[in-house]
Amino acid sequence: MELATQPLSKSRDAYHWRLLATALSFALFGVGGLCLRVFVFPLLALLPGDACSHQRRARRTISRLFWAFIRIMSNAGVLTYEIQGAERLGRPGQMIIANHPSLIDVVFLIGLVRDANCVVKQSLWQNVFTRGPVRATGYVSNDGSADMLEQAAHLLRTGQTLIIFPEGTRTQPGHAPAFHRGAAAIALRGAHVITPVTIHVSPTTLTKAEPWYRIPLRRPHFHLRVGNDIDPAAFAALGPAPVASRKLNDYLHQHFTKELATDERSAPGH
Repeated sequence: MELATQPLSKSRDAYHWRLLATALSFALFGVGGLCLRVFVFPLLALLPGDACSHQRRARRTISRLFWAFIRIMSNAGVLTYEIQGAERLGRPGQMIIANHPSLIDVVFLIGLVRDANCVVKQSLWQNVFTRGPVRATGYVSNDGSADMLEQAAHLLRTGQTLIIFPEGTRTQPGHAPAFHRGAAAIALRGAHVITPVTIHVSPTTLTKAEPWYRIPLRRPHFHLRVGNDIDPAAFAALGPAPVASRKLNDYLHQHFTKELATDERSAPGH
């Protein structure tokens, strides 16, 4: 299955309009996070069910709202997108591994997978706009501890879908992604299957240390491609956990480097 936006008219691609629409999108995201924390999640907590049911309900709410946010940005002319293979996301025990070129990569993936858990950076627990949603959903804090690795692996073993960005932060423009080995260690401990998702953005936008108002001269196009499944058991059989983790991490790094190079060659202007 492919998801793609419709091309917009040239007038909708105007720089100043996109700058205003980008500002409004960021404001909407911030206000939405506060509203979720103050109004929506307290109401959801009143519904019957145990803690797991409440977290699942919160994750599905976030997913629908994130996808609505992507559609709003698309319809406003801020960006376009194309998604290949989305129907293969969201399986029990599936670990979704993606590169991280832009600030809104996580919005895309959580929006696509209705009940996905996610490993997110620890600073989101202190951010006034995001701490409500990340706590209500039960997302995993990426604090780098052994407890975090075990918690994430446990979620996979119990049948949850887990999204993780092995770089831990956004990719520096012009550089290949550098994966930390923690994602591979989690996969070997608990994943039923690993599914890579390659994210290519052309031209680059919302990269690391880049302010929101520094938008490109033309609308960025997000291309998400779901790759073939990887069996973690095949790597677990290669040796002790540290060896298997290193080999799996190397394989993932090579996979993403190759896929991103292919996307770069096929991007407009190349």
